[in-house]
Amino acid sequence: MTDERVERLTAVARKRSKEKAQAAEAAIRKLRKSGEPVNFFTVAREAGVSHTFLYDNNELRQRIEHLRHARPPRHAPTDKPAGTGEDNIVAVLTQQLDVLKTRHREEVLALRQALERALGENLVLRRQLAQHGLTPVVE
Repeated sequence: MTDERVERLTAVARKRSKEKAQAAEAAIRKLRKSGEPVNFFTVAREAGVSHTFLYDNNELRQRIEHLRHARPPRHAPTDKPAGTGEDNIVAVLTQQLDVLKTRHREEVLALRQALERALGENLVLRRQLAQHGLTPVVE
């Protein structure tokens, strides 16, 4: 390959990498604004980039690792006086939705942990049955 061709390919790769990094930054801002968790999976999904790209980019990696342990930002209070208009209704419903999303995430996590424990207990019991020469009954 000629040096000129190598330089063009390198420039294109740098440009593409910069565009991906910008897409990841935009995804992080969008996730934080919507109150969704910021982690490698959600950023990769939202930005349309690979997990490997996020892990290999030190700046993005550090930011995501920091944000995934941070609490989601609270909505900043507005300077508008409390009214009875549509804005107030939307704000109340958005806040209720955020609370429900958080509760749902916590419940799903608790259920997953309970399922893991139950599957572990099931495995232990199956192994004990096998040691005694018995087979489990499936109904």
